[in-house]
Amino acid sequence: MAYTAPPLVIEVVSTNWRDDYLTKLAEYESIGVQKYWIADYAGLGGVRYLGQPKQPMLSIYAMDRAAAEYGEPLQLRGDTPILSQVLTGLSVTAEQILGQMAG
Repeated sequence: MAYTAPPLVIEVVSTNWRDDYLTKLAEYESIGVQKYWIADYAGLGGVRYLGQPKQPMLSIYAMDRAAAEYGEPLQLRGDTPILSQVLTGLSVTAEQILGQMAG
């Protein structure tokens, strides 16, 4: 049976945030995961990932099929709606997801 990568992986950042932003990102990219979401509800990641001042952020990486690698992430916070081709019918904002994790 051939391996098929999951279409979506969602990681919730904790104190080992480097694993999510570096190690797991590279691993998921190498096995062909099409979408990788990093939910950094406490703004733990580095400034290069979250900006300054660091704030909670949902980073969405999408596979560029031609290049076989992730492009620049879509970074969402606040009331920005999340549109997902994998989770069709999803009706939620970045703030709702991040707020539920923090609460």
